[in-house]
Amino acid sequence: MNIVCLDMEGVLVPEIWIAFSEASGIPELRRTTRDEPDYNKLMNFRLGILKEHKLGLKEIQATIAKIDPLPGAKEFLDELRSITQVLILSDTFEQFAMPLMKKLGYPTIFCNTLEVAPDGEITGFKMRCEKSKLTTVKALQSIGYDTIASGDSFNDLGMIQASKAGFLFKSTDKIKADYPDIPAFEEFGDLLDAIKKAL
Repeated sequence: MNIVCLDMEGVLVPEIWIAFSEASGIPELRRTTRDEPDYNKLMNFRLGILKEHKLGLKEIQATIAKIDPLPGAKEFLDELRSITQVLILSDTFEQFAMPLMKKLGYPTIFCNTLEVAPDGEITGFKMRCEKSKLTTVKALQSIGYDTIASGDSFNDLGMIQASKAGFLFKSTDKIKADYPDIPAFEEFGDLLDAIKKAL
């Protein structure tokens, strides 16, 4: 029994923080897991910048409302879901992901949650579990699933390497160079073909 585990940002939808960096005019918020492997460090850095600029959940959600899935992402997901189980594993937060899940036809997503004060200030974040993508893939394997995984960033490497088959998708030149043994694709059609072969 197979289950495909996909990253969300950079794979199915644009990077939320990059979009918000552009909307808010704060270049420091462009940093993502492609640049910083330590997610806790990255999030604490982001929260510090939001506090400094007095920006909260409402402002980020206004940007998210304007984000559309990457061209071809919904069709790719629809076709994939017609042939196998699919789970989106993301280090994003429920408060960010839900509007995007609607645009993707409500696939199942496992992600984290933000701690938000009554005035909308993001005061912290609660991770679902340690190394959430790798931990989830191992848990799926422990209940009888073979996993196939794909993502674009440092925080996807664990689940990709632990899976029966794993692929980089729209990744950086550095990650592709550092991990030449992981097949890398740029187009949804090529990724779909590779997953089908692995099923």
